[in-house]
Amino acid sequence: MGIIYAENLVKAFGQGQNEVRAIDGISLDINHGFHAITGPSGSGKSTLLQLMGGLRVPDKGVIQVNGTDLSIFDDEELAIFRRRNVGLIFRQYNLMPVLNVYENITFPLELDGRSVDMEYIHQIARLLNLEDKLTMFPKTLSSGERQKVSIARALSTKPKVILADEPTGNLDTWATQEVVGLLKMTCREFNQTIVMVTQDKEIAEMADRRIYLRDGKVEKNE
Repeated sequence: MGIIYAENLVKAFGQGQNEVRAIDGISLDINHGFHAITGPSGSGKSTLLQLMGGLRVPDKGVIQVNGTDLSIFDDEELAIFRRRNVGLIFRQYNLMPVLNVYENITFPLELDGRSVDMEYIHQIARLLNLEDKLTMFPKTLSSGERQKVSIARALSTKPKVILADEPTGNLDTWATQEVVGLLKMTCREFNQTIVMVTQDKEIAEMADRRIYLRDGKVEKNE
């Protein structure tokens, strides 16, 4: 059984004749490495990622992360589990403008009442070329730099799993290649499982494994 295990997942929106199955009976076993979830718009990519991260609850089926069935948790427990085990990276960087780069990176640790491993944080900053920007504020950074900060924040809790939902959607070609390369590097460096949603075929080809969705089902898994 993989780091992320899904069995017969179903997630629908709407009711009656208006019901749409965003996820329709998906089963997956995801191990260490860099994985891309791709497919056309409306195929269920983001919904599947949200189910993996406990951001949504499936109508049917099982989802396990690092051997833990997410259905055992209530909302508060699920938030704590997610904060300690899953790093989230979104297209919108969701940085706090009143906090500097260092404070944004360590915010999940502060929220959880955990001590900051300074050596580890600086290691992340070096890998992402952020060491000279730790005292700067988000508004002074480029789009690529802001996304690097969101990656560093996701890594700060030493999660087993990183889930990224189209993290390069707001970036130019050069920044996109850099961010994807950095994600692959951190995956190797910290022995993590990274699952990224993307519609970019070139990015998907950079992944160790590609999962193609269509109409809420897995069409190809290679």
